[in-house]
Amino acid sequence: MNSISLNADLAAISRLVVEGAMLVYTFAFLTFAYHLSQLASTKKAVRAGATKLERVGIILLAVAAAIHGVGVVLRGISASRVPWANMYEFSITGSFVVVTIFLFALTIKDIRLIATFVAGFNLLILGTADTIFYVDVKSLMPALQSYWLVIHVMVAVLATAFFNIAAALSIAYIFKTAKWVKASKLKLVDLMRRILALFPNEEKLERLSYRFNIIGFILWTFTLIAGAIWAERAWHRYWGWDTKEVWTFIIWTIYAGYLHANATRGWNGKRSAWLAVVGFVAILFNFTVVNLFFKGLHVYSGLK
Repeated sequence: MNSISLNADLAAISRLVVEGAMLVYTFAFLTFAYHLSQLASTKKAVRAGATKLERVGIILLAVAAAIHGVGVVLRGISASRVPWANMYEFSITGSFVVVTIFLFALTIKDIRLIATFVAGFNLLILGTADTIFYVDVKSLMPALQSYWLVIHVMVAVLATAFFNIAAALSIAYIFKTAKWVKASKLKLVDLMRRILALFPNEEKLERLSYRFNIIGFILWTFTLIAGAIWAERAWHRYWGWDTKEVWTFIIWTIYAGYLHANATRGWNGKRSAWLAVVGFVAILFNFTVVNLFFKGLHVYSGLK
């Protein structure tokens, strides 16, 4: 068996492992969703400690993350490089980091009620990656063969994971404080209202989101710096107004505005939450639309 066939075999195994993780994520998502619906229907208060069903969901999420991690490592081994050179690899690596940070944060802060969102988000990202973004393993083009790219993308993945969790908390805040949610008599909205009542109060949601965004912003700042150094090594200039560079800076500006408005102008509540969500939407736009439909030196979707 030559190295090319070995790489192809490992890549195929990696894909199967990631698909196996998707299956376990599905069970975790359904477990958390069922638990939330049960709490909402019985109007029970959220216990300080996890219930048996929540523990089952957390165990399923941890098992899914472990399987997911194996799939990411196998993809890297099959390509003989770090596994984030195209949209498929960035998706499976980024979503793995999201769930890992969530599980770690869970040991520090009680944020288990957004576990449904985390499991569902990972399921959506992996499903999209597997069906739309998948490409065979390929060698890197010369511009990507730099350890500064490794640092740049690794920090971007970490920042995105923190922004992701912060966005989930901000979305919960927006719905929890929405007047139409409080006033609506529709059964579906009533169920949503009872589920949202299980979440921490508005002040705690806002505070947690702010803390996650601070960490994400620090990491995103370093993403910009590492990206500029990589660009200088690859194209002999730090900044060239490339599409990806511009959108990375736009995202940085949105979150800088969010933090500045919170710290100096007293922006809090819904305005702050919406700005955090806008920032994360910009990240998703940068990853999907910019990679798929814009041309530039930094656009490496891997898709034809």
